Amino acid sequence: MTTKWSDLLGENLIEANARQDSIIYRHVPISELDNKVVGIYFSAHWCGPCRNFTPKLAKCYEEVQSELQDRFEIVFVSSDQDEKSFDEYFQTMPWKAMPFSGSSNAFINQTISLLR
Repeated sequence: MTTKWSDLLGENLIEANARQDSIIYRHVPISELDNKVVGIYFSAHWCGPCRNFTPKLAKCYEEVQSELQDRFEIVFVSSDQDEKSFDEYFQTMPWKAMPFSGSSNAFINQTISLLR
């Protein structure tokens, strides 16, 4: 069974462009993941160990991106409970994200059922 990225993550991802006092999201088509190695990063602003790990992952991501010439991508799936926390945390990440929807529980349940 083959599962398409759109079945798991939806049709669009977002990228953040931090401005002086706001964040502007750019929607990117899920097709940007085609022919790439993709890591799904489940994390949340409220998770201290996650926040400590994220800068290390970002450094590794940048190194792998340069070595693989953009054939690698990470997608952030948030477990944050509110959009403000999501925004604050996501702006520290250099990769794409699944748009904030209030909870990743639906995504997790859907993913598990698709993989069975």
